[in-house]
Amino acid sequence: MAEETQKPAAAAEEVVVVPDVAPAEKAAAAAEKELPSAPEPEEAPEKPAAAAPEEESAPAAEEGEEKSKAAGEEKVAEKVVEPVTYKESNVYAELPEPQKKALDELKQLIQEALNKHELTAPPPPPPAPAAKEEEKKEVEEEKKEAEEAKAEEKPELKPEPEPAAPAEEPPKAEADAPPPPAVEEKVEEAAPAATPTEEVAVVVEVVEKLRAEVDEDGAKTVEVDKETIVEVAASAPVAEPEPVKEAEPATEAAEPPKEEADSTPPPPPEEVSIWGIPLLADEKSDVILLKFLRARDFKVKDAFAMIKNTVRWRKEFGIEAILEEELGSELDKFVFTHGFDTEGHPVCYNVYGEFQKKDLYQSAFADEEKRKKFLKWRIQFLEKSIRKFDFSPTGVCTIVQVNDLKNSPGPAKRELRQATSQALQLLQDNYPEFVAKQVFINVPWWYLVFNRMISPFLTQRTKSKFVVSRTAEILFKYIAPEQVPVQYGGLSREGEHEFTTADAATDIIIKPYSKHTVEFPVTEKCLLVWETRVVGWDVVYGAEFVPSTEGAYTVIVQKTRKVAPADETIISETFKGGEPGKIVLTIDNQSSKKKKLLYRSKTKAYSD
Repeated sequence: MAEETQKPAAAAEEVVVVPDVAPAEKAAAAAEKELPSAPEPEEAPEKPAAAAPEEESAPAAEEGEEKSKAAGEEKVAEKVVEPVTYKESNVYAELPEPQKKALDELKQLIQEALNKHELTAPPPPPPAPAAKEEEKKEVEEEKKEAEEAKAEEKPELKPEPEPAAPAEEPPKAEADAPPPPAVEEKVEEAAPAATPTEEVAVVVEVVEKLRAEVDEDGAKTVEVDKETIVEVAASAPVAEPEPVKEAEPATEAAEPPKEEADSTPPPPPEEVSIWGIPLLADEKSDVILLKFLRARDFKVKDAFAMIKNTVRWRKEFGIEAILEEELGSELDKFVFTHGFDTEGHPVCYNVYGEFQKKDLYQSAFADEEKRKKFLKWRIQFLEKSIRKFDFSPTGVCTIVQVNDLKNSPGPAKRELRQATSQALQLLQDNYPEFVAKQVFINVPWWYLVFNRMISPFLTQRTKSKFVVSRTAEILFKYIAPEQVPVQYGGLSREGEHEFTTADAATDIIIKPYSKHTVEFPVTEKCLLVWETRVVGWDVVYGAEFVPSTEGAYTVIVQKTRKVAPADETIISETFKGGEPGKIVLTIDNQSSKKKKLLYRSKTKAYSD
């Protein structure tokens, strides 16, 4: 495969649909110092060829240098481009025991939540308002306590008047000393059996006797206190125990409704589905639950919380309504699905270079409303792709993401960065484990820098999903040539043609400064159809028919001609055979780089 033309780099951060280009803005600034030390290795072999004095020795030297360079890059490619793969089964019987246990525990939590209708219930109110209500209650309670304290402090305000006059006549106080004890005795004797009216009388007598012992100012103060005390005492009879007795039958009367409520049958468990699959139904449900468990490293409580959040988000976002909504087709060139990889995963392409078109960029990100529409369109596209999976344990329920960063606006476009970051967050939180492989092609220098900076912080499992290359030829490692779109060097294209994705193609590497021939057998009275493509071309191409009969003349089908890189198209030809023989294609690679050759053919019977 095209190891030489690719730029191996460390794996990138795991994403679900689109790479987060926001951190690259910082990465680009931090890595400006590293740029001088990052030369272009593809241009190096061409310099000795231009300076070589002898034409015959130059190819040999370049070929040796190319081999050494290829060997070095292949070693790096083995570590980076070919990461360790993690084969994970969705069949319950094939799961390790800890994973089986985690799945069973998650099912139990979900069943309890369905019984209590907790999954679709709205989330509890945020803690901030609750805290404010508690603070208000505390303030009100403090006010009440302060008012009660003030009410209790009123009788203690008796010594407020200046006690100068009473203090100057201690002899009179001593002379009149005998009466107060008598009053105290009366109060003590009457206190135990006194009724509320008697208590008022006693207080009046005490106040009247004390009035004679103080001056006029003191008497005024006592009069005020007398009125206050009498009012409080007078209000005391209102708090009789009878209302409490009357309240007891009320509580007893409230008990029958409880019995009635207990007698009603509980509501049936709610039914919740995600992507058209019920959470608890059959083995397809297990596939859904395993995605959430793997996304949370088989931590049951975390996976359960993620499921609850996803169910609520889907309801709030209105996923089912979005599926039926018409959101336009102007973004179809930005994101599209095309073909399958060698393992049967559908392939989704994200072409960021499309946003260099001002009209498309403005229509997608000009204001907040358009960015919301873009997000809805992206979610709708993903939902429709996921609904095509059957979620069987042995089936395919993940996709391959191809992110083409050629001519990407990159971190310079703030609106694009915000929209993709928002989409990324939603997809990471609500679409777990739907990506089998993330392939980044045509990556610019700033992404390589960003990639190099974050790779030490990623887990090996995350890195195993990512492939980064400076060219598109890396796609042929994971996708068959007949499934790769024509714009990325493959043979698959729209329209009616002789070949479809069902017709397998062959790919071969042509070494530098070497020729390669391809032969198609021809039988009598057959129509041979073939198509050929060299990725990047820059080769000499020709085709001829060689009869099987000895001494017969060779027929030139296609004159030998140089096909330039600008002519990077598919050559389709036909030949009507009248006698047995073979079609021979000749590809002469006269450049210093390896070339990838793609071809396929078929025969059709015809009658004169």
